[in-house]
Order: sequence, then structure tokens, then C-alpha cells
Amino acid sequence: MIPLSVPEVRRLVLAHAATPATQAFLLDWSRFRRAHQAVAQRCHVTRRRQEHALWAPPAVIPSAPSAQAPATGLTDVEWERVRALLPPQQPAVGRRRHDHRTVLGGILWVLRSAAPWREMPVEFGKWNTAYVRYRLWREQGLWQRIIEALGAEAALPVPARPP
Repeated sequence: MIPLSVPEVRRLVLAHAATPATQAFLLDWSRFRRAHQAVAQRCHVTRRRQEHALWAPPAVIPSAPSAQAPATGLTDVEWERVRALLPPQQPAVGRRRHDHRTVLGGILWVLRSAAPWREMPVEFGKWNTAYVRYRLWREQGLWQRIIEALGAEAALPVPARPP
């Protein structure tokens, strides 16, 4: 089961003021909900791994992605290949975008590790920024050109280091 969340703890504390029958119902409901969420999370991780089969065969994807994939950004050579494809860092109107190199490094980390976006290391910035940028570039067709420029192996999982 997943750990208790703050709203769940609040519901359980408030349940102590309820009747014994209501308490039993709320405790059973909490147990069911946490078990259901744990199953849903496992299904989500499995689905993400299957979606990433495009980038690597399933046998290559590590079982514990966040612990095995090192948080490395783009090399200078990779960055030079991709820089010309990306939109300007400073748009004509509006505020400056987050650094493309940092965000792209985060996107590649997620693809290489098959980890959820929320597990992206903070050194790549906010996970939501990387996710939104990835979706935007994919919808614009820019992502396919980035992968072609980097080579298909750029998004493959990094092999695990022996302990």
C-alpha cells in the first residue's frame, strides 16, 4: 500500500469523532483506497515502460529506473547538433523561456530511465516544464527531428552500473 497522504490522515482523525459503524466504514475505505492506488501506480509504471518500448526493447529497461539512471545532461557535442533546431531562447513577446539545454537534458533523462516525470532530478528544473515542452515539441514535429539529430541511441536507457 502507499503511505498515508495529509488529506487521508485528516479524514482518519475526523473519523474518530464518528459512530463506531462509521469509523469501521471509513477505516475499511481508507485501506481499500490505498491498496487501489498502489495497484494503479504499478499499472501506470508498467504502461510507461510499454510506451517507451519505441526507444528501447523492454528487456533493456531497468527495473528501478530512478536509482540506476545517472542524472547527466547533454554533452557539448549533442547540444551543438540540436541547438539550431530549437526555437529562440528569447521569444519575440513575453518572458524568457527556461534554458533549452537543461530542459532537454531532463526530457532525455525521463526517456532513458522510463521513470515518471515527477521523479526527474531537480537539476533539470521543474518536471512540469520539461513535460509541457516535450508535449509541445512532439505536437509540432520538432521532437522527431531532435531524436534524428541526436541519434536513436540518445533516448535509450543508460545501462545499470554493477554495485
